[in-house]
Formats: sequence, structure tokens, C-alpha cells
Amino acid sequence: MKILETERLILRLQKPDDAAFILELLNDPSWLQFIGDRGVRTLDDARTYILNGPVRMYEQFGFCLYLVERKEDHAQIGICGLVKRDSLKDVDIGFAFLPKYWSKGYAYEAASAVMSYGKDTLGLTRIVAITAQENQASARLLEKLDFRFERLIQLANDPEELKLFVFDKTENYIKKQ
Repeated sequence: MKILETERLILRLQKPDDAAFILELLNDPSWLQFIGDRGVRTLDDARTYILNGPVRMYEQFGFCLYLVERKEDHAQIGICGLVKRDSLKDVDIGFAFLPKYWSKGYAYEAASAVMSYGKDTLGLTRIVAITAQENQASARLLEKLDFRFERLIQLANDPEELKLFVFDKTENYIKKQ
């Protein structure tokens, strides 16, 4: 089911048929380095991940990490969406793209659409994001989306300290007046 559409992209719900792409994405070296190993090693693991992650989150909250496809050829290029984690008070934005689709503006285009959807459709006034400390590319993208670095945090059951970025609609509105 299509959720969002931009000039070049379609963001839609993930489905079990997307398992091959999800398996590839979750085992890409950049995913493993910056996001972490989810233990997804087979197509069955990927289908389970999709059903227990994005599908369940959408059923529970009405949003999730959407699959990002290019309109021109329906190539599956990444994921982008909103997540509600037990370990964070606020909803956070997440995104990951296969490296061959980096530096083409796709992540910014998808994340901008997700931010608009979160603010305008879901009524969120505060959205957060977390990144590995060494993930400079994601930090730059978040700053381009008007997020600001707030502090380092540690999520439950994760030894690594992560950067917490915050977008607060009321702060950004006041800043731009």
C-alpha cells in the first residue's frame, strides 16, 4: 500500500515479498556498521523481520519504516519512515539506503516527505533521530532537515552511546520568524 509519493519516489508498506531486498539491506556493511546486526540471515528471517517489525508497528501506531522505490523503474532502494521505540519517549525518523543509491538526493527526498507526513498528517510536533557517533552522512542529512544535536544517549541493552537529534516544530517555527 502506497503511503507517500514524491517527485521520484514511492514510499509504501513493506510486505513479505520484499524479503530479498530487506535481507540485502540489513546485511550491507554500512547497515551493520551504523545500525547494527539484526541477525537476519535468510529469506525466512527477513519475512519474519518485516512482519514483526514494520507490519506490526504500522498496525499498532499507523506508521513504520516504509520501503522506498524509485518511480522510474520500481527499484527498491531503501527504507525510510517513523518508528516508536520503547526506549525513546518520542517518535523517531529512520532511514537506510543501499550504497549504490547514496549521494543522489533520495534519502533527503524520502526523509523530507516523511517529516511532512509526521508533522502535517500525524500531528507530531517533536520528532527525534538517533545515529551512531561516526555516522557523519546521516548527521548532515538530519541537520539539513532542521534537526539539532541534543545529547548522547544509551538505549536499553545497547552498549554504544548514540547521538540524539531533535526536531521540535515549535522551536523551528520560532527560529524562522
